[in-house]
Amino acid sequence: MIMPLPAVTEGTFDFCGFPVWFRTVGENANPARPPVLCLHGGPGAASDYLEPFGDLAAAGRQVVFYDQLGCGNSGVEAAHDPAMWTVELFVEEVGAVREALGLDRLHLLGQSWGGMLAMQYALTQPAGLLSLIVESSPASMTQWVSEANHLRSLLPADVEETLRHHEESESTGDPAYEEAMMVYYRRHLCRLDPWPDYVQRTFDKLAANPEVYNVMNGPSEFHVIGALKDWDITGRLGQIALPTLVMSGRHDEATPAIAETVHAGIEGSEWVLFEESSHMCHAEEREHCMEVVTDFLDRVEAVAGR
Repeated sequence: MIMPLPAVTEGTFDFCGFPVWFRTVGENANPARPPVLCLHGGPGAASDYLEPFGDLAAAGRQVVFYDQLGCGNSGVEAAHDPAMWTVELFVEEVGAVREALGLDRLHLLGQSWGGMLAMQYALTQPAGLLSLIVESSPASMTQWVSEANHLRSLLPADVEETLRHHEESESTGDPAYEEAMMVYYRRHLCRLDPWPDYVQRTFDKLAANPEVYNVMNGPSEFHVIGALKDWDITGRLGQIALPTLVMSGRHDEATPAIAETVHAGIEGSEWVLFEESSHMCHAEEREHCMEVVTDFLDRVEAVAGR
């Protein structure tokens, strides 16, 4: 028997006077299977690369994607005021998405910066949040930079020299710097070759509109000089009292040490390490990742339904 494909809906809603774009896969019609809201990374990227999580809709639960303000399809005309781009703004936006789409009960899934945002949002103790899924995310940017610089030290000497030269001369927009970064990205961001279309689309959108990334992060994953450079919620992780799944890759820029910090900090959390993945286990080990997430959601819902 061939099952019908889940319905896909796209639209926008207003946030801070700008349109925020969303995409839903499947229907939010089964109270026993609440929706999954997906938060993309960057900050400043777009949700395209999270497309594989739409597979979760096959189990009868809606999956919701959106592009954060100033990113992808959402209000890029707003991306010209550096003062706007704060953690607080994006936490507020999660609440706005929930209100606009009627997500009263939900699971929250965040990847990279999206996982940071998901944890920060969970710390506000919002009603109706059933579980947390954190993929390849740090709880401390200091630890992130430390681990990234260790991974960077293992790059070929000429690549490291190129990176250092352009950072010191403040010429990180040079194509040579971009090329050197790609060596790191192909080791620790996504090891698939070639990158899937949905991953490439996200990078193309980020390259076309890098302001949020540059303001909050900086010019690269390991040269973090933006507003997030001192972000650290390690000491607050114990306040997250939700069923939590932590996922990361063996070759991840969010190294096992980073994932262990999150796992150890959130009491009762589960941690799955994907041996063939770097920063995108949902793409690099797509089928296995969806099995892990579906099993976790099923178990959470079974308890919630009692």
